[in-house]
Amino acid sequence: MKKYILSAVILFAAVQISNAQKGFKPLFDGKTTTGWHTYNKTTVGTGWQVHDGTLHLDPAKKGTDGGGDLVTDKEYSDFHLKYDWKVAPKANSGLIFYVHEEPQYHATYSTGLEMQVLDNDGHPDGKITKHRAGDLYDLVKSSSEPVKPVGEWNSAEIISKKGQLTLILNGVTVVKTTLWDENWKALVAGSKFATWKNWGTFKTGKIALQDHGDEVWYKNISIKEL
Repeated sequence: MKKYILSAVILFAAVQISNAQKGFKPLFDGKTTTGWHTYNKTTVGTGWQVHDGTLHLDPAKKGTDGGGDLVTDKEYSDFHLKYDWKVAPKANSGLIFYVHEEPQYHATYSTGLEMQVLDNDGHPDGKITKHRAGDLYDLVKSSSEPVKPVGEWNSAEIISKKGQLTLILNGVTVVKTTLWDENWKALVAGSKFATWKNWGTFKTGKIALQDHGDEVWYKNISIKEL
């Protein structure tokens, strides 16, 4: 076990050094939840545990008020985000961005866009078009599905610059679209978000890790502002 933990720490350090050399800054230090808080709160719920360089949502540790989506303390506009994720069987989560944090909005998805994190075969959302892993949730279907089997790590990237959005999963570009233009408005109008006030309109916002009630892990979360 000690050898495994040491290997995980060494790998985490190597990834951070490589990213730093390319201008990326860690959003998660691998040891604490510094820089994060639960949406519309000031603390982090007990459901989010830090283990071996990962942020682990453990539903069994949530208690009465220990869950909720994690959001960054800082807001971002144009950015290149990198992160790794894996899910337990039948699990659902997501990386949500351009999140506007304000009490009138009850959840991160009330305003933010989502790159889906999912067990495609085990969760019911896997049967819904535009709800599968790597999709721009409910808006744009992935052009392919390079997702790894449940329990294995996936590497994802989100690049947003001057309204041009690119989603990458395991090195494969799976979504390319333009934000906030007329085509974007049409996409939103044809989605579940059509009547949601201000949804998908914010050009600056926070980044969130979704608590969908299922077990999920995140690591190697880093960002470069563009």
